[in-house]
Amino acid sequence: MSDRPDPRLRHATAADRDAVADLICVSTNYWYRASGRPPIFRHGPETCGVFWDVYEALDPGRCVVAEDPRTGHLMGSCFYHPRDTHVSLGIMNAHPNHFGRGVAARLLRFVTDLADAQNKPVRLVSSAMNLDSFSLYTKAGFHPRALYHDMIVPPDRVSAGLGGVDLSRVRPATLADVPAIAELEWRVSRIRREQDWRHFVENAAGVWHVSVHEAAGGGPGGGGNRGDGGGGGAIDGALASVDHPASNMLGPGVMADDAAAAPLIAAELTRRGGGPP
Repeated sequence: MSDRPDPRLRHATAADRDAVADLICVSTNYWYRASGRPPIFRHGPETCGVFWDVYEALDPGRCVVAEDPRTGHLMGSCFYHPRDTHVSLGIMNAHPNHFGRGVAARLLRFVTDLADAQNKPVRLVSSAMNLDSFSLYTKAGFHPRALYHDMIVPPDRVSAGLGGVDLSRVRPATLADVPAIAELEWRVSRIRREQDWRHFVENAAGVWHVSVHEAAGGGPGGGGNRGDGGGGGAIDGALASVDHPASNMLGPGVMADDAAAAPLIAAELTRRGGGPP
């Protein structure tokens, strides 16, 4: 029987920022190396502070950490995001030095207990390649609702493979578009997270960009098709992207159909000047 004490859970404070960033970097790179792949965070833990900064800006005080009660060292961390329709489980990490001590399970239980108290479902996106985390979520009662494929677009294909895509109805999103984006996501995915879209469009951190696809003829979404770039008209798609050394990807996004998805993907890819997401 182990004499190691159980992890102690508490909400993180601003003083934990660098330690959480280090934890995210170490644990994620460890998993990639153990899977025979190169580390995904190649610029050190300093860049991983962006996750704290973004999540803290979105939901202040919504990071739970597990610490060793003897040393005070962080054993794991988890961000969570209460919304009107659900609770979203954000990035969760356990330090490899503490694997097998139930750190992730305890963090997950904290979030599911909170959601149960609010009578809300918990939503998350997890890699099926990470069998440990997939098993963790399955044992906790989670069920897959949709499957996604990771796609990495090489720089030479960003421009070469996007010819012929009609971008005439794509424009940068404005704050006036946020209510329409939120309503579209409700219709498509049955979730509401207007504050998230407002955060991406405002882009106070300088790392986000959001494009919208205007609906033909002022379709569902209200307001008609402005066509003047001012925002606030009918849209049938929106796509955000983040461009940062620690996170370079497309998403989140919501589209009514493939006809809106393809131009938005093309627009967010080409605006990077050939850099791969």
